[in-house]
Amino acid sequence: MAVISVKPMFTVVVVTLSLILAVLVFSPTSPFYQSPLSLASPQRKLDIWSVGRIVEWRPCKWWLQGHLTALPSKSNGFIRVDCYGGLNQMRRDLCDGVGIARLLNATLVLPKFEVAAYWNESRYPQFAKAALCQACYSALRLTKALEKKASELLEAIPKPFLSLHLRFEPDMVAYSQCEYPYLSPASIEAVKAAQGDRKPWTGELAQIWRKRGKCPLTPNETAFILQVLSIPTNTNIYLAAGDGLMEIEGLTSVYTNVVTKSSLLSGEDFKSMHGNTKAALDYYVSINSDSYIATYFGNMDKMVAAMRAYNGLYKTLFLSRRAFAEYTSQGLIGKELMQALWKTHRDDFVMGRGSALPDCFCEFKL
Repeated sequence: MAVISVKPMFTVVVVTLSLILAVLVFSPTSPFYQSPLSLASPQRKLDIWSVGRIVEWRPCKWWLQGHLTALPSKSNGFIRVDCYGGLNQMRRDLCDGVGIARLLNATLVLPKFEVAAYWNESRYPQFAKAALCQACYSALRLTKALEKKASELLEAIPKPFLSLHLRFEPDMVAYSQCEYPYLSPASIEAVKAAQGDRKPWTGELAQIWRKRGKCPLTPNETAFILQVLSIPTNTNIYLAAGDGLMEIEGLTSVYTNVVTKSSLLSGEDFKSMHGNTKAALDYYVSINSDSYIATYFGNMDKMVAAMRAYNGLYKTLFLSRRAFAEYTSQGLIGKELMQALWKTHRDDFVMGRGSALPDCFCEFKL
């Protein structure tokens, strides 16, 4: 949430437009919980990126190319945006603030960030919604020092590469209220330490929750779906993930060319970084990657997908936790499970589902 003070006339509380999705879950009743997933038959020759798309999301012309009205000569006052939360939450708060400032014909002063400045301030365009879109996608940039570090990281990654946003940290699993009884003892202890009073769902409630797609995919499940999508196992993968990612061997035992921030940056440099700085590096690398796949649909994923669409990069896909939970609960295994998962993700990619935020992007038929 961003708290916006307007002088001399008003006080406005802006609730970010980002959709905050509940976190994921996975039930121990799945037949794939007790052993690593493996493909039951050879991969198809056609990978997911080779499928022809029907729909493409592009920046709407009304804000990208339109002739916008000039600002009135007199301002109604001043607005200051206080930005809180994660990196992309703060970005969205700032973009909302630009739109509100234009709507109220108020002057936006430099934003106050909760921890430190990560985004450069920019010139703000004209009427409210166009101002939001232009500020978010055309004007807003990382600070020069941070962009330099991010550019160096991008340069160090073997090319071409897939940026994979994988969420399976202890706090994510704990928040999801899902049981993972077949994790390693160390992972189970880490989840318990992060749970606090939030206990896992059990019984029928756990099944209902899981079928809603509230479960984080494990690294092993992620590797299985990537194989279903015919992503070659020798693909260079940049792992965009937070600290403490669990069970990573489930991915790296299949996809062996995986690099991380910590493996590419010097130890001291990495240890001293704030969490939002690390998120900024992941954001920059992901919007410039050859392809992007996420196992989650949070603020970062929405912004990355939108910026990739803005830049004309359409190899973007979100893995479906809901579909995986539904198909495994139906008892699908082997070839049947592979075919069902392929069809779901193929259809999502063909229609461009989840590839951009709707407020500034329009659907184009191909």
